[in-house]
Amino acid sequence: MARVAISVSCTDQDRRELERLSNSRTDEARLVERAKIVMGCLAGKRNDEIAAELGIRPGTVGIWRRRFAAEGLKGLRDRKRPGKPPRYPPSELRNRLLAQIEQPPPAGQATWDGGSLSKALGVSDDAVWRLLRKEGIQLQRHRSWCVSTDPQFAIKSADIIGLYLNPPQNALVISVDEKPSIQALERASGFVFTSSGKLVRGLKSTYKRHGTINLFAALNVATGTIQSKTTTTKKRPDFQAFLDEVVADVPADREIHVILDNYCTHKKNDDWLAAHPNVHFHFTPTSASWLNQVEIWFGIMTRKALRGASFNSIDQLAQAINDFIAAYNDKAAPFVWRKRDVKGSQLRNTIANLRN
Repeated sequence: MARVAISVSCTDQDRRELERLSNSRTDEARLVERAKIVMGCLAGKRNDEIAAELGIRPGTVGIWRRRFAAEGLKGLRDRKRPGKPPRYPPSELRNRLLAQIEQPPPAGQATWDGGSLSKALGVSDDAVWRLLRKEGIQLQRHRSWCVSTDPQFAIKSADIIGLYLNPPQNALVISVDEKPSIQALERASGFVFTSSGKLVRGLKSTYKRHGTINLFAALNVATGTIQSKTTTTKKRPDFQAFLDEVVADVPADREIHVILDNYCTHKKNDDWLAAHPNVHFHFTPTSASWLNQVEIWFGIMTRKALRGASFNSIDQLAQAINDFIAAYNDKAAPFVWRKRDVKGSQLRNTIANLRN
């Protein structure tokens, strides 16, 4: 006696989803085929009739008829399979790779790369890169930090941050530094289309040098405004002449606190300080010039006024800097002081430093 196929039924919502799947051009081909099988079953067709229409075996139709009858739409999805056993035990390979990265790279290489790691570990490139991605390790990404070794770091930094957060009443706090040897480079530039069709800024590979200038800048910590002076040299007399301009309009009885780094021209100014008893110098700790807020402004000025620009003379360069400062001062605002903590673990050569 011939066997009778299992009858199937479904809700209107499931039928609409089956119709969508059976007509889909974007879903997986296997799902589309299974939806067509079930639609044939719902139409009352025999397994051999559906198999002939779809060019498959009747046994295949029977499998998906039974799966749909028992589990509904979710039964048309593939069940989880154990997959091929891993060739390399995951935990063992992970520990070997992390230990290998801590070792010096092969002779002739400055850093490890995927190929050298796979050779050292005796595994495939794919296994290495899968593990590197899983662990979030970037072999070629670089980060740097500056750690002060000044024995008075805490005292000096607290003094400067105190001036930012709680300055003396009626005192002027300014952050002073210089940007030396700014080049007046003349170079053609413009927007060009790349081979991928993207529009990018293009710079000519050749350029002309027209000399350099130095920029002294003083940031008013309370207002964010900038006072500047361009010079052709960066000697101590140039520094003192700039400070003369900065303090010229300040009443003699008003305290002026100047934050400086440890550059040589900032030291040995005792005679100038004696002539200006209301001025007090505050030096950042060694290797901690990031405590000087004017460094933030130098970064802004470099990005907006210098990078990618072209100047045919140092006079044009100086004018461009002055124009930027004038525009900046119109909308100047004080910086909100903050600095991300650098934890001790980040100062050692550990795997964590290679991660994002």
